[in-house]
Amino acid sequence: MITIRRANERGHAEHGWLNTYHTFSFNTYYDENHMGFRALRVLNDDRVQPGRGFGSHPHQDMEIITYVLEGALEHKDSMGHGSVIHSGDVQIMSAGKGVVHSEKNASPREAVHFLQIWIVPDEKGAEPSYAQIRFSRADKLGKLCPIASKNGLDGSASIRQDVNVYATILEQNISLTVPVISGRHLWIHVAQGEAQFGNSILLAGDGLAVSGETEVQLTGIDDAEILVFDLA
Repeated sequence: MITIRRANERGHAEHGWLNTYHTFSFNTYYDENHMGFRALRVLNDDRVQPGRGFGSHPHQDMEIITYVLEGALEHKDSMGHGSVIHSGDVQIMSAGKGVVHSEKNASPREAVHFLQIWIVPDEKGAEPSYAQIRFSRADKLGKLCPIASKNGLDGSASIRQDVNVYATILEQNISLTVPVISGRHLWIHVAQGEAQFGNSILLAGDGLAVSGETEVQLTGIDDAEILVFDLA
């Protein structure tokens, strides 16, 4: 079974400094039919204005992935990390027993566009950890590039859950077959551009929930950047 979740069906909030869309229930947006997908709990599509951001706030027992699409995001946390995450960078913060962090647009002139992803861990109370890895366009072009996984698959960052997260970029007319391992499930999110699935056109922000299939074929229409979550 494959279900399309259209971008315009998502929750939305406009705060002036923050324009955000929620694929799943988050904050003031609640939809009992979209509380997450398997261990994938949050998939927020955020645009933050220059110089603005999220002040220091706590997290606990959540695997948090930040995927920057455009611009740069400045990060600081209670583990002592301070860095700037640029387009092409992936940040993974395992909150464990507790961490405090802040995020703000690193530019005084340009907005930053990023995805914030929360995955429910398979253990609680672990020591917090942090990783930041850069993946080039070539790493993702026309193929599944692992960016996070349970065991740090092929240079990806390790997370505390049986989930493999991949990124791909599909140029026009380039197709990719995504296999579905028996008993597992996929959530596919179009981050940027456009892609085709069967007779359907997928726009930026659209998602696919996949269960009980053997494969999914995607074709690029307009330089589509896509995340694939392979979940138990």
